[in-house]
Amino acid sequence: MTGKVKRGYLWALKNTLNRLTLRLARSGRGPFSLVRHVGRKTGTVYETPLILTPTTEGFVAELTYGPSVSWYRNIVAAGHCVVVVKGVEYHVDRIEPLGKDEGLRAFGNPAAFVLKLLRRHEFRYLHSPREPSNNDEAAGPDR
Repeated sequence: MTGKVKRGYLWALKNTLNRLTLRLARSGRGPFSLVRHVGRKTGTVYETPLILTPTTEGFVAELTYGPSVSWYRNIVAAGHCVVVVKGVEYHVDRIEPLGKDEGLRAFGNPAAFVLKLLRRHEFRYLHSPREPSNNDEAAGPDR
C-alpha cells in the first residue's frame, strides 16, 4: 500500500469504524478496550479502541496497522498510557515488543487461529501491575 493510500484508509477507519468501536469500548460491552494516550506533538488526550487480551502482569495488543499508527507512537514516546477495560482504568508503565508466537499464545484460540489466518505478527506487551487506578478502586474486586 502506498503512503497516500494507507493514510486515506486509516483516515476512513478513524472517521467511521473507530467511532462505533469507541462507543462500544466506553460502554464496557463487547471485545473493545480503550487506550488513553497523550499526543506527542499536541499534548491532547486521545482514546483509541483496541482489542486487548489480559495477562498476569498487563495486556497484549496486536498492531493491526503496524507500529507507525499514532496511538502506538504516542505511548512509546511517553513510555506509558492508561488502558480502560470494562470501565476500569489500568496504568501501563512499560511497552515492549512481543514475539509472534508469544502474542498468538496470549490471545488463545479461536482468536489466535484468526490472527494466524490474517498473517498478524506485530504484538506488543503493555505492562501494568493490573491494579486499577485510584479513581476506580471503588469498582470493587469484580474487575
